[in-house]
Amino acid sequence: MPDATSRELLTRRSFIHTAGAGVLAALAASAAGAKPRHAPVVDTHTHCFAGAGNAQFPYHERGTYQPEKPTPPEHLLKLMDGAGVDFAVVVHPEPYQDDHRYLEHCLAVGKGRLKGTLLVFADRPGSTEQLSALAKRLSVVAARIHAYAADRLPPFGKPELRRLWQLAADHGLAIQLHFTPNFAAGFEPLIREFKLTRVIVDHLGRPFDTKPEDNDRVLRWADFPNVVMKLSSLPTPDAKEMAELPRVIRKLADTYGADRLIYGGGFDERATAESYRREHERLSELLNFLPVEARTKVLGGNAARLFGFATA
Repeated sequence: MPDATSRELLTRRSFIHTAGAGVLAALAASAAGAKPRHAPVVDTHTHCFAGAGNAQFPYHERGTYQPEKPTPPEHLLKLMDGAGVDFAVVVHPEPYQDDHRYLEHCLAVGKGRLKGTLLVFADRPGSTEQLSALAKRLSVVAARIHAYAADRLPPFGKPELRRLWQLAADHGLAIQLHFTPNFAAGFEPLIREFKLTRVIVDHLGRPFDTKPEDNDRVLRWADFPNVVMKLSSLPTPDAKEMAELPRVIRKLADTYGADRLIYGGGFDERATAESYRREHERLSELLNFLPVEARTKVLGGNAARLFGFATA
């Protein structure tokens, strides 16, 4: 049986072959005079909810919150059309825990415009075991791990967490991390070991939540070529953190480079097409120190490539 590195190399070679074929196809279309598509906008961080009291898709008893109002995939797609968002990733949210039935419903409604992120728990019996079947059945791109509450941490340093990481790697999934920086050190051994497995850091690495030295550790993760930073969960325009946000965005761009930044955010129960569009326009404005080509990568080009959205 091939070891972890061999399996990852096989996955990487398959990706390179597929990506190369896409480049050749694009070149052929250009030579034939085909009209190029506009640069895609990809929201890599949306949550969908069936709403409180939904009998078909009930919230999990261990969910940390339970949104009252529904935000179904049909509404997401409608707002995407109005906001100029081509594709989106539905990040399976905590109210459903590791019950992925509503995610499956969302992806079926999305018909290729939506892909998903799984939520599994390394230390919960039966949770990791479902990853293989879900990865084969659903159009998913990542397995998400949380580490921001002291009473709900993953099993750092234990075989269970490594097994989850290994299964994600075996199925070509990224690892998506939602954490406060004070818990970042616990993930580093696995980021180093599975160096060909993509790691996505949610919400700017949550730089406003802990000490500067913890944030510096997350910035140093840019030394790992497999780590991608998600520019999501931006402070609202009236939040006190807004004063620091331009500096944070600039530092992440300087450290990670435009090729390893992706966009997410703007869709929730209060969103309209106008507010949703405004969110990715706001990020573009915060990135105005970058060339236009680099900004289009951050707003969708990078994610389309990483997650295999069909843009041609």
